[in-house]
Amino acid sequence: MSSGKKIDNYYTTRNKVKLIRGGKEYFTQLLLLINSAQYSIHLQIYIYLDDETGLMIGEAMMNAAKRNVQIYFIADGYASRRMSKSFIEKLQNSGIHFKYFEPFFKSKHFYFGRRLHRKVFVADGKYALVGGMNITNRYNDMPDTPAWLDFAIYVQGEAAVQLFNICTDMWKSDKPPIIQLPNDTEHFLQEIPQTEYCSVRLRRNDWIKNKNEIWRSYFELFNQANKSVIIMCSYFLPGKELLNRLSKAAKRDVQIKIILAGPSDVMIAKYAERYLYSQLLKNNIEIYEYQPNVLHAKLAITDGHWVTLGSYNINNISALASIEVNLEVRNKVFAQKVQEQIEEIIERDCTRITSETYKLTSGFFQRLRQKISYYFIKILITLFRFHFKREIKE
Repeated sequence: MSSGKKIDNYYTTRNKVKLIRGGKEYFTQLLLLINSAQYSIHLQIYIYLDDETGLMIGEAMMNAAKRNVQIYFIADGYASRRMSKSFIEKLQNSGIHFKYFEPFFKSKHFYFGRRLHRKVFVADGKYALVGGMNITNRYNDMPDTPAWLDFAIYVQGEAAVQLFNICTDMWKSDKPPIIQLPNDTEHFLQEIPQTEYCSVRLRRNDWIKNKNEIWRSYFELFNQANKSVIIMCSYFLPGKELLNRLSKAAKRDVQIKIILAGPSDVMIAKYAERYLYSQLLKNNIEIYEYQPNVLHAKLAITDGHWVTLGSYNINNISALASIEVNLEVRNKVFAQKVQEQIEEIIERDCTRITSETYKLTSGFFQRLRQKISYYFIKILITLFRFHFKREIKE
């Protein structure tokens, strides 16, 4: 598979996939991939901090660099700005290729707030992780603090090759030249047993480059669902069009469950999200709030056979201001395993929000705060988008 091949709009079949939960399970898998890499590593991440978790992953990558593994590491210039200069210098001195993605207010393009929000790891162009986890302690299980709830897809096969290609695209203008796929890639793909084949589609969002593939996938999901839709989202603020499609699906008697954050790390977003509860509940959409800690996952399952999972939140910040990646898996066995795990979380760890409980907990001042938060965020995103358009025209 050449790096120039069109990769956006089709499902590949020669893939093996596995759902990975955040915390210990995710970082164990990540370390395994780093330690076994022989050829190359790509890491593109929104938040990377040099705390205990970041130092652990950094040490593993530096050890891989000593084995002559070529490592290309990009972190978002705004969200990862707290990485220490000494840590970055240590990475670079070990041979790791590192750069920030267009730092806030400092890009030569001056794209106000554009974020590298995707979380992608690729080893040897064959194995990959795509999900919502950043690399810092709160996404890991620490001695006294469990990880935020999150998920990733681990994939071997053609989808990993595609991810390798989109990662190398961000290094095309840099030196030294980007490493190519290993010569044994096609042989590796042929060795995947057909009995384990899983259809996977790579989807991207990058408003600046006119890519809105993940948004379109959610649009199609809500339009085409026949029986059920389950959404787990950390910052759920769909635009008018997606909200209308979701409501229409509910009116077709599609059972819809939305699992949202209870405790939140961004309270203004949580208040704004709760402003939508009344409309959702009127359409018989089931709402659940996850209680043990912060929910950070971004996934959806429809009709028990299709899953999308990645970095994309169902809101206009992901749609209009961020570079995002999701993997879509069209496989009944995988989808049902994911659904079983999410249903277990609903049963064990969530509180259902009904019309009655919402009214009891949302008095006049609470509803006013929710409304102000909702429209404040909406206005902010509108200005954000206007600024993008102005900068592009100029």
